[in-house]
Amino acid sequence: MKYDFKQVEAKWQKKWEEAKAFEAEDFSNKPKYYNLVEFPYPSGHGMHVGHIKAYSGLEVVSRKRRMQGYNVLFPIGFDAYGLPTENTAIKDNLHPRIVTDRNIEKFTSQLKRVGFSFDWSRVVDTTDEGYYRWTQWIFLKMLEQGLVFRDTALVNYCPSCKVVLSNEDSQGGKCDICHSDIVQKSKAVWYLRITAYADKLLQGLEDVDYLPNIKQQQVNWIGKSTGAFVNFSLKECDEKLRIYTTRCDTLYGVTFMVIAPEHPIIQKYREQIRNIDALDAYREECAKKTEFERTQLVKEKTGVCIDGLTAINPVNGKEIPIYISDYVMMGYGTGAIMAVPAHDERDWAFAKKFGIDIIEVIKGGDITKGAYTGDGEMVNSGILNGLTNKKDSIARMLAHLAEQGIGEEGVQYKMKDWAFNRQRYWGEPIPIVHCEHCGIVPVPYEELPLRLPEVKNFEPGEGGESPLAKIPAFVNCKCPKCGGDAKRETDTMPQWAGSSWYFLRYIDPKNENAFADPEKLSYWMPVDWYNGGMEHVTRHMIYSRFWHKFLYDLGVVPCAEPYAKRTAQGLILGPDGEKMSKSKGNVVDPNDVVDVFGADVLRTYVLFMGDYGSAAPWNESSMKGCKRFLERISDLYDMASGNGVTPKLETAFHKTIKKVSTDIEEMKFNTAIASMMALINDIYDAKTLTRDELMILVRLLCPFAPHLSEELWEMLGGEGLCSLAAWPEWDEAKTVESAVEVAVQINGKVRSTVVLPLNCPAAEAIATAKQDARIAPAIEGKTIVKEISIPNKIINIVVR
Repeated sequence: MKYDFKQVEAKWQKKWEEAKAFEAEDFSNKPKYYNLVEFPYPSGHGMHVGHIKAYSGLEVVSRKRRMQGYNVLFPIGFDAYGLPTENTAIKDNLHPRIVTDRNIEKFTSQLKRVGFSFDWSRVVDTTDEGYYRWTQWIFLKMLEQGLVFRDTALVNYCPSCKVVLSNEDSQGGKCDICHSDIVQKSKAVWYLRITAYADKLLQGLEDVDYLPNIKQQQVNWIGKSTGAFVNFSLKECDEKLRIYTTRCDTLYGVTFMVIAPEHPIIQKYREQIRNIDALDAYREECAKKTEFERTQLVKEKTGVCIDGLTAINPVNGKEIPIYISDYVMMGYGTGAIMAVPAHDERDWAFAKKFGIDIIEVIKGGDITKGAYTGDGEMVNSGILNGLTNKKDSIARMLAHLAEQGIGEEGVQYKMKDWAFNRQRYWGEPIPIVHCEHCGIVPVPYEELPLRLPEVKNFEPGEGGESPLAKIPAFVNCKCPKCGGDAKRETDTMPQWAGSSWYFLRYIDPKNENAFADPEKLSYWMPVDWYNGGMEHVTRHMIYSRFWHKFLYDLGVVPCAEPYAKRTAQGLILGPDGEKMSKSKGNVVDPNDVVDVFGADVLRTYVLFMGDYGSAAPWNESSMKGCKRFLERISDLYDMASGNGVTPKLETAFHKTIKKVSTDIEEMKFNTAIASMMALINDIYDAKTLTRDELMILVRLLCPFAPHLSEELWEMLGGEGLCSLAAWPEWDEAKTVESAVEVAVQINGKVRSTVVLPLNCPAAEAIATAKQDARIAPAIEGKTIVKEISIPNKIINIVVR
């Protein structure tokens, strides 16, 4: 059959749309299945083939589920707020709304052209007022529950983007958006108290089916540690420095303390600190460094000893000096640490540089040469002397701290509260009013959405000020509480806000009275299968799990975890083996591929190119192999005749149905396609095929190459759409060959092969072998010493 992919693909995309073939039905009697992919950020560059791979995995699963009789929700939307769009708008002198709409139109066209079976009736756009109204609603609910607070802090500021970034958005001291160096800046910041949900986020991982490395990354990100809070008194005043440590067993080895240069105790006692000028100068230098620079392990140790404040080691009463140093941050722990140079490498290097005592408390190393970080017998440790088990030593010290009232057991988390504001225009307005009399006042729910004002000048302000602050008509307002003059909050929410609950809005995207109808939520949630990139398994997934758990605690969603299962795809690398990047010129546009090869070839290739979870380079010659594979299937139409089963192909068909069915569930798409390729080879070898068998093959192919499958299905007289036809089933008994080829040896050397019934009795197998045209003359006139038959594998006749 001649296959004109351009005509066929356009034809079936139109038919699917007219039939509303992929629209999910609320409250259907069919079992429900909710598949979710990470909705795209609609950049001006459009999609690349990596997007196609990201969506193709669950595209195949969704199509298979529909054919298995499920009511499938497979939605798509656009995460459209954020800096890239705003920067493009500034550069092109266009409003971000225009840029966003243009980009969404381009993405939609690309997705539809590839033939994805998304439910286009449920599209969401995070910049739509009907959507961000509910983003603001959730924020206000968090405010009510004490999960939103405002604080002045040193923040990560990008001078290029002119915006404050969270720790997660500025890893490695670089801006996530423009990759410029970030600097530290003191600013009022809105936070979401995500740390209040740290334990729930950890516990929830026990109830979900995530890939092991995804679970581990989340565990590491949250970073729960069990230890002790210990209070160090100060010699000169009635004040205590509180520290957190996971190694309270080493307290006898503490010979100095280090506090953050910004620690408030310095300001409180600056009059009695004799070298306050040196401390101020050092703090000014630290302010020029990023958090990443300050906390690097491999760097020169710097600091200043405080002349005028001395700490007392609470377990032995010894006086110890207090230093300020850049590697201690106020945002981490308590802003103060104890230092045990004998058993910590950084403390050892610091002590060596500043001539501080190093006292061994764990036997086993040479502390003159370096810190000993292993286990061993406790020495120079008072009540712990002689103990050799770290667990016992920690337990004994915890009891001692509690008995003496100098400390207690505690828990800390690596994860910090979420910095939740940006100083840019293109984001959700934060629904807060600042009143001199009433303080922070929420915008009333009935006034939501608090709309983003239409402006011509939306360039960021200098010094980290939002462009909204330059709009008097927006800023100046009345206090909802007292009616007096007030000012609106001018920062906007981060891009992560809209993506923290989008999976809920898909369920009821047009609801004006709630973010989603409770009965629809009960029907569809949780998401059965969520697939996305590994780069989002910490930030986005932890943020969205946090929001969902909060809503669950409010009683407005029916399940504690949003995603029952989470998997991830690997990257598609450029033809040069490097990550695709516009600057490298190695980006492959799916439109270009579809123009030349068609959507079905592209869909098949991105899943055949290698293990779905691993990175693989783009290879056009391999894509041509997929084109040939689909052409060979198309040509089978001219071979197929009659109905029923071809005996010599029956086992191959059942094995292929089983292989494709199970491989899809395990995301082994490449081997599923390979098994269909092997079946086609068997068919061409047999030179025969029934129309019934071709209809089975077409249904197996449909999730991968649906346009060709629909065309063949129609030509073969199939009822309705192939995309909604019943998925083929296999008979386990027929997946096993009824006959096997067995090697026949004489004196251990293979001389021939014979075809025998499966599990053929030994006597019958040996008799058949003796009659073989090559074996009979080889044993004629010779004495048979021994006959060996290993069922279904080998026969050996020993002669002399």
